[in-house]
Amino acid sequence: RFSILLCSCPSKGKLDCSMEIGNITTVTEFVLLGLSNNPQIQVVLFVLFLVTYLLILTENLLMLLVIRADSHLHTPMYFFLSHLSFLDAFYSSIVVPKLLENLLSKWKTISLLGCFTQIFLVIFSGATEACLLSVMAYDRFQAVCHPLLYMVAMDRKVCTGLVGASWAIGMGSSLVNTLLLAQQNFCGPNFIHSFVCELPPVLLLACSDSHMSIASILTTVGVLGFGTLVLLLGSYTRIIMTALRINSAMGRSKIFSTCSSHVLVVTIFYGSGVFRYMTPASGSVLEQVLSMQYSVVTPLLNPLIYSLKNQEVKAALRRMLARQ
Repeated sequence: RFSILLCSCPSKGKLDCSMEIGNITTVTEFVLLGLSNNPQIQVVLFVLFLVTYLLILTENLLMLLVIRADSHLHTPMYFFLSHLSFLDAFYSSIVVPKLLENLLSKWKTISLLGCFTQIFLVIFSGATEACLLSVMAYDRFQAVCHPLLYMVAMDRKVCTGLVGASWAIGMGSSLVNTLLLAQQNFCGPNFIHSFVCELPPVLLLACSDSHMSIASILTTVGVLGFGTLVLLLGSYTRIIMTALRINSAMGRSKIFSTCSSHVLVVTIFYGSGVFRYMTPASGSVLEQVLSMQYSVVTPLLNPLIYSLKNQEVKAALRRMLARQ
């Protein structure tokens, strides 16, 4: 038995690397074909994504700092929001740095281990965020529908447990799907029609039977995605019904103002994520737009949505700036 690293340069300057072991060829690297191969466009995209990434980090870290520094925001809702801000900064850091590197590189390659690691972290972040959004909806349900028992129902122990469960579920979902993917054989081609390693386009390149991985994806999205979505819809249905029974127009307005930002975040996240993982991968432009939506656009918009529509956050930010 012997192994030889084979690298060829097919059309359009793409690198194709694989390892031949005996008579079996095994892929050692993937090539990310997302976005553009035009050098001028790549420079523009690099600047655009660099600025976007810096904004994502600035917004989310500022949100974390404001919540931590202001005692008025030491409540369950902002405890969950701080975890969401950290997760958004983490999520974008999984995708954007490698994207920036590839925009400046001639060979847009990623190692097999690097690709699987990115897949693991993307699933982990997405699943955890889905759980966190569901937990935040439950928090708003308790605050609106059971205000007198809110601090008892959402004490520190409960909040810590809900957040811990969200991270654990995200880790478990990611581990199962990534381990099943790692059992697949990849013998070429090695071109991924995306700017990031994600499970659907990588699974298309598997040479072995991928039914177990496909079943795992559908189960994860079905149980976790739609399960959390049902909890979200149930919580907000109860919130709306409670708000409509309030005689005070100001009271109704406050409830809808507080919850509308969360509904907007949920719509953006679920609309792109569920469609991306529930439809067969084809390498289309729409799939790349959806991936961009929840990996770059959502982390950018989340802190803006929560801060611009939230008087408490804006007041806390003014207090923090006044102390400087």
